[in-house]
Amino acid sequence: MITVFRSKPKLLLFIFLLPVLVQAQNSLDGYIDSALTNNRVLQQKNISLEKATLALSIAKSYYYPNLGFQAGYQTAAGGRDINLPLGDLLNGVYGTLNQLTGSNNFPQLKNQQVNFLPKNFYDAKLRTTMPLYNQDIYYNKKIAHQQIALSELDIDVYKRELIKNVKEAYYNYLTALQAIDIYKQALEIANESKRVNQKLLDNGKGLHAYILRSESEIENINAQINAAEQQSANAMMYFNFLLNRPLRASISTDYPVAKNMEEAGGLLLREYNNSSREEITLLDKVVQLNETAVAMNKSAYYPKLNSFLDLGSQAENFKFNSQSRYYMLGLQLDVPIFTGFRTKNKVKQAELDVANAKINKAQVAEQLNLAGSVAKNNLLAAWQTYTATTKQLEAAAAYQRLIDRGYKEGTNTFIETVDARGQFTQAQLAHNIQQYKVLIAAAVLEREAATIPLKTN
Repeated sequence: MITVFRSKPKLLLFIFLLPVLVQAQNSLDGYIDSALTNNRVLQQKNISLEKATLALSIAKSYYYPNLGFQAGYQTAAGGRDINLPLGDLLNGVYGTLNQLTGSNNFPQLKNQQVNFLPKNFYDAKLRTTMPLYNQDIYYNKKIAHQQIALSELDIDVYKRELIKNVKEAYYNYLTALQAIDIYKQALEIANESKRVNQKLLDNGKGLHAYILRSESEIENINAQINAAEQQSANAMMYFNFLLNRPLRASISTDYPVAKNMEEAGGLLLREYNNSSREEITLLDKVVQLNETAVAMNKSAYYPKLNSFLDLGSQAENFKFNSQSRYYMLGLQLDVPIFTGFRTKNKVKQAELDVANAKINKAQVAEQLNLAGSVAKNNLLAAWQTYTATTKQLEAAAAYQRLIDRGYKEGTNTFIETVDARGQFTQAQLAHNIQQYKVLIAAAVLEREAATIPLKTN
């Protein structure tokens, strides 16, 4: 066992460092996951999706029976009456019948006067209604389904944009931090240079002008540090804003830049098209939605058939008995005949919406193709510039070493050392900035090509 451990020290080192590597590789991924969970705009869009889902449930509910309780009470006096001459019509007949039968089984009747208006009358019922044939309900349900798909695609579109924005903000923050470090290193060198020149001046071998130049250089670097710190603070606040965190919350800087630079370079070798863009699918859904609207408007020509069932009681003086209780079952048919050409014009409007949606889809597809090509070209340009700044940095570092050695040996002037240090600092900054410009350009290309798989909630 000891032999195995001795023969594989690199394996053991990798095992011990694995948690650190995983953390470094996943720091930005963790922030992206946090943004996808906590971003306020995304939360609003999720609420819109929930509302669309509820709208579908509402549309489905119109297929179900609708049960309701209805009650009415009426009383009146006066108004028109109807005279019923029952006595005049029947009393003579009843009298003859009594004589023939020798009984009083047929009493005498009085003439009646009945009022048209009900007095102390109630009508209470349970009404059940149910559609049997109604195309509006079908198309409303279909549109609700399509609205859900649109909301889901809209969320995916924003997720991709949010991922790109989080990456850009993170890279800008790292750029500002590294700029601060570079300026602080330059400040240390400038302070050391001032100290050396002050010592030379004290020993009668230096020039006071060198001290003044050193002080000017120090002040200039301090100003640049302050500017870089402000940029860092602004980048921090914007990054935390995207994640819906406190604006001054600390940000982890553990990030494998070299590994991701390799991945960015690999993006240049791939071919892209916009077929996987959610925007294209979304616009397809918009076309389908407008086509459904055309069909729904045409359905206004179709009849509608509904059924109803009433179970209730009606009588005067609040009587409730076998005579007051009733049921009523029926069908209602609505056949449109003429609506002043409204339906025809609505259909034409909807057909124009379909044509406009198709034109918009074609235009957006061209724009996305253009944006993808531009993003790839920008990444290529950023990569080429990064390669150039790498060579410039190497040259500036070599030049500074030569000038610094020459100054110590007396062959170069102090002004030349200041110039060499300035060139080296600027080369470091350019290399640092361009490195993150490559990563930002890669993030833009990933967004335009929709290459990052989105996690489902």
